[in-house]
Amino acid sequence: MSIKPLIILPDPLLRQVSKPVERVDSDLRKLADDMLETMYDAPGIGLAAIQVGEALRLLVIDLAKEGEPPAPHVFINPEVLESSDQRSVYEEGCLSIPDYYAEVERPAAVRVKYLDRDGKLQEMQAEGLMATCLQHEIDHLNGVLFIDHISKLKRDMVVRKFKKLAKEKAPGKMVG
Repeated sequence: MSIKPLIILPDPLLRQVSKPVERVDSDLRKLADDMLETMYDAPGIGLAAIQVGEALRLLVIDLAKEGEPPAPHVFINPEVLESSDQRSVYEEGCLSIPDYYAEVERPAAVRVKYLDRDGKLQEMQAEGLMATCLQHEIDHLNGVLFIDHISKLKRDMVVRKFKKLAKEKAPGKMVG
């Protein structure tokens, strides 16, 4: 396994809609394993393939707490079938928007269908943090970031900050 470089805002790739996975094979499972390693290293609890530069409808989640054994989930071509009317608010962060957190309101529960790492069709009824995490990562697959769920004023401030940081990190121009 290998750790993949993370794509960071304002990279336009983060706004790309990911393509469905056509075949579940050893290459896709290797990508999922690499994504899990990247997520654990960050550390995070969820990661979409687009965040490591792969525009595929693939995401990984592990909500195990520190000291618990890993409990990785791989979701291929995930699709929300149903969302609850009840809402919940969680403070969300994102590996592609480092060190920024904001409260986001989402449906409290979702029913999701997906393929597992063996290509078998599965369905999950998710509540609480798993529901929030699934919605957050599926948003990535649709080119949506969690900051799109906060006020325009806050979102614009975050985007400006990351554009400025990107300019500061850009290689300097050579003179002469």
